[in-house]
Amino acid sequence: MKIVPFKKQSKKEQRRFHARLRRDWNGLKPTTRVVKSKKVYDRKKLQKPSANDGE
Repeated sequence: MKIVPFKKQSKKEQRRFHARLRRDWNGLKPTTRVVKSKKVYDRKKLQKPSANDGE
């Protein structure tokens, strides 16, 4: 089996090589994770009942 330089390989072989490198993230999701700011109002978050709500 001869070793062919990467640049001289066919595009199909180059894609196959890069696909092998991208294959495994070890259980890590590749999306960017952003911590939400505590200062931003979140409508979905349950609001604490205020003292005036019971009346």
